[in-house]
Amino acid sequence: MFSAILMSVLALVATQQAYDPLACSQDDIQTLKLTVTDSRREREIPVLVYLPARTSPAPVVLFSHGLGGSRMNNAYLGRHWAGRGYAAVMMQHPGSDESVWRNVPPEQRMDALQAAASAGNYLLRVADVPAVLDELERCDQSTDHPLAGRLDLTKVGMSGYSFGAQTTQGLCGQRGLRGSRFTDARIKVAIILSPSAPRNVSASHAFGGVSIPWLLMTGTHDVSIIGDADAESRLAVFEALPPGAKYELVLHDAEHSAFGDRALPGDRLARNPNHHREIKALTTAFLDAYLLDDPAAKDWMDGDGPCSVLEPEDRWRAK
Repeated sequence: MFSAILMSVLALVATQQAYDPLACSQDDIQTLKLTVTDSRREREIPVLVYLPARTSPAPVVLFSHGLGGSRMNNAYLGRHWAGRGYAAVMMQHPGSDESVWRNVPPEQRMDALQAAASAGNYLLRVADVPAVLDELERCDQSTDHPLAGRLDLTKVGMSGYSFGAQTTQGLCGQRGLRGSRFTDARIKVAIILSPSAPRNVSASHAFGGVSIPWLLMTGTHDVSIIGDADAESRLAVFEALPPGAKYELVLHDAEHSAFGDRALPGDRLARNPNHHREIKALTTAFLDAYLLDDPAAKDWMDGDGPCSVLEPEDRWRAK
């Protein structure tokens, strides 16, 4: 009896030690560019899909870019998630994408970006997501599409950065004025890079009803000159979330650009190359734990796993 118990304990320890969210194979990852047509809104949504090498149905992670971005952004995450067996679906939102600034004189770009950070574009973004999910379902069920039979749409997560973080919040349980919601029940977990609390309602009203697992990431200098989001408003989101599979990482000396691909104009601090390593590790473990229900990943998340990748002054907490 004792021997059996000992063997079980040793097996559990071995499993915990073996789990590594940074281990991945990016060989033979496929990329596929699509344009989703939402005929109801007469709107076209460009999409880039990173597909894992295996052909069995892959769980799906949607990604929403920041203001002025595109489907090409955050490739470091798309490729890593695909290397872990996920289909990473990077969406592009017309009206708040790179078209806002690309052909605008440099001295006018800030004004153009400010104008694009609007409530109207937010509403367009949150409507883009269910349109993309609907199209993915059609593609997966078809007989002749490159995505046919490649997606497991019973396991869908969503992530976003900056304006994409607001988009993700809106699709994943945030309440607006008078209790309005854009929640899509097909999305089971949320990863939010640079969250922000709304200014027109309290954080407790906005986030107190969130019912799915959320992982939040921000930085000690995560301030945005567009939208006036500051470190305090970003931290307020985690404080307002109800307990149960909610996590927050605060990267020390990280500016708003830390979660993106490159530095932004006005950055004052050097980028820390370990930050992307931390982001890849923690987002992957979170997806494995709460989208795939992997017990080893949950043990890693709730044990000493995060400490193995974090910088000494980073802050990590869960509830």
